[in-house]
Amino acid sequence: MIRFGLRLAVAGGREALTRLIVIAAAVAIGSGLLLTTLAGVNAVNAQLTRYASMYPNASASEADPLWWSNRQDYFHGKQIIRIDVAATGSTAPTPVGVPTIPGPDEYYASPAFRDLLAAHPADQLGDRYPGRDLGTVAPAALTSPDTLLVIAGGTPEQVAKLPNAQQVTHVGDAPALPEATVNLILGVTAGGLLFPVLIFIGTATRLSAARREQRFAAMRLVGATPRQISLVAAVEAAAAAVAGTAVGFALFYAFRAPLAGIPFTGMPFFPSDMSLGLLDVLLVALGVPAGAALAAQVSLRRVRISPLGVTRRVTPRAPRAYRLIPMVLGVAVLVFAIGFRPETSDGQAAVFLPGLLLIMAGLVFAGPWLTMVGARVLARYANRPATLIAARRLADNPKAGFRAISGIMLALFVTSVAVGVITTIVGNRGPAPTGSTDAGTVTTVFDEKVPSVPDTLVAELRAISGVRSATAIRENPVMTDSGEVGVIACTDLPSAYGRCAGGASVIEVPLGLSRWRESASPATVWPAASLTLDALQRLPVGAMVVGTDGSSAAIERVRTVLEIAYPTFWVGPNVPGDFESDFADTLRGWEQLANVVIVASLALGGCSLAVSVIGGLTERRRPFSLLRLSGAPVRVLRRVVALESAVPMLAVAAVAIGMGLLAAHLFLRAQMDYTLVAPEPRFYAIVVVGLAACLGVIASTLPLLERITGPETARSE
Repeated sequence: MIRFGLRLAVAGGREALTRLIVIAAAVAIGSGLLLTTLAGVNAVNAQLTRYASMYPNASASEADPLWWSNRQDYFHGKQIIRIDVAATGSTAPTPVGVPTIPGPDEYYASPAFRDLLAAHPADQLGDRYPGRDLGTVAPAALTSPDTLLVIAGGTPEQVAKLPNAQQVTHVGDAPALPEATVNLILGVTAGGLLFPVLIFIGTATRLSAARREQRFAAMRLVGATPRQISLVAAVEAAAAAVAGTAVGFALFYAFRAPLAGIPFTGMPFFPSDMSLGLLDVLLVALGVPAGAALAAQVSLRRVRISPLGVTRRVTPRAPRAYRLIPMVLGVAVLVFAIGFRPETSDGQAAVFLPGLLLIMAGLVFAGPWLTMVGARVLARYANRPATLIAARRLADNPKAGFRAISGIMLALFVTSVAVGVITTIVGNRGPAPTGSTDAGTVTTVFDEKVPSVPDTLVAELRAISGVRSATAIRENPVMTDSGEVGVIACTDLPSAYGRCAGGASVIEVPLGLSRWRESASPATVWPAASLTLDALQRLPVGAMVVGTDGSSAAIERVRTVLEIAYPTFWVGPNVPGDFESDFADTLRGWEQLANVVIVASLALGGCSLAVSVIGGLTERRRPFSLLRLSGAPVRVLRRVVALESAVPMLAVAAVAIGMGLLAAHLFLRAQMDYTLVAPEPRFYAIVVVGLAACLGVIASTLPLLERITGPETARSE
């Protein structure tokens, strides 16, 4: 029977061969995307693991400890990770990615950082890292090819005085423990892609299911047993799925390198990161053909009951409202998380991720009921034959009507969740608005007590081309409710940053001379401080603010001078936007993931829709042919097909978007105590364009209707 099934699959005429090719092509696309999704998750985990190796935890063992300090520097808005190390003995562990521990005045640099050093003058960057260049940091220590990393050596006494200095005896074995938000994004992304992929594969394997049912029913009438029919169907479906899966693997490995270069997480991957584990390979290589065979088994349930089961079709039982239960449970889980949020990131992910996935599964489970409700509403207000026929057909079999649009529903849900979360985070934590003065303001906050700033340093800063002012801000001995506030003399305040209150000689100012999320302005009036000028001079310096013309050369030269003068910084001198740049990179990564989900899910949903519509037309060509023979114009039949797909698609789109924004709001309330910020107009534009594209897919299949519903079809079947 296996050989017979294979013969039917490849030698059953042009129709069977066409069906085999179409199913294989659909499975190839689906399995390729499935492999890409699994490899992408592995790549992100690899990035997180290497990132964790940069931040080892203090440990104790028999090995000599290694002094370790992580610091941050900036150049042209990009973050530079600086790791200072010092060995205390010959058995101290070696940092990942370098052959030896660098000694005093020695350093290793990542390839991307070495390119920066070679491309810019030393007084802008290179002078910050004097000493001997020992070589390149290997990829094993880099989160991505673009990582800017420096591993610098020093004496134990020097490194021990640096911020966050600690002694470690093991490096490189820290597990990757992403935060709950990262787990959430990865989980929703994987789910948002896996669901449409599986739906697409399932839709493809059901292509021409009705025609195969009739053929297998005929085989039953001539004596074939249900077991033999099931085996033949499974072999036929699995043959196409095996061929498609093999092509999917070939597509994945052919495009793996270009895909690795796309910054899905804000940073590109190394090609080797896009790897597949044994479990991933087995899951796709065995799971996809097995799923196709199972779909074929399910589609033949009427044939197994009776050889005449295909012809004695009755209206399926209408779906009931209990299908809403999983979706309601998912919402309840997120509501519960608002009042009870686990302390650990893994515990939070264990609550949020199942809740969101439960809503996704609930939407699919509730889809037929929603389709039935929409069809009944459509039938109640129908005033044209096409509308009435489409509504009655949808109400007769809402499961089949929803199956074609289930992928689109999930795409819109995942898109709504991602956009809602990102938009709200940007609205609450996005970059502060900056004006021309802010863009050129370099601020360094001292981590150690600095009694005063030497006049020679001030003179050196002011001698830099493009520098307009250099101001030392002293620590405020009075605690305030408005964050870190320093004090300066009125005579030292540059006019570009405001003016003093009337009669004040000493004023309170932010350490950067501008308030958080506000631009510096000459019109700003700073309040008086309860200090005398003599008391002010006895206070230590808390920060140094240098105003420039905003040119990159001036900013980077100022950074270099300040870092050489004060080498024990924790965070290097920065301009407004530097702190936000890391967060902006994260947001861009999330937006990239959201865009991948949007494009891939809508594309898969459109493909599933096209396959479903074409399959439905092929299976129903006899009823449509009879309608044409009875006088129904082709345009009426086209309206029927269009309404059968468009009406449930638009109805569930509203539900999916609403549930997505609700889920985003509940997550934000529970995780960050934020209230959902309405998405920008471009989100709705994306939704409209996506739905319009899906309507275009439906329209592209309509010309097929006239060709397959001629009188000869009614006579031949």
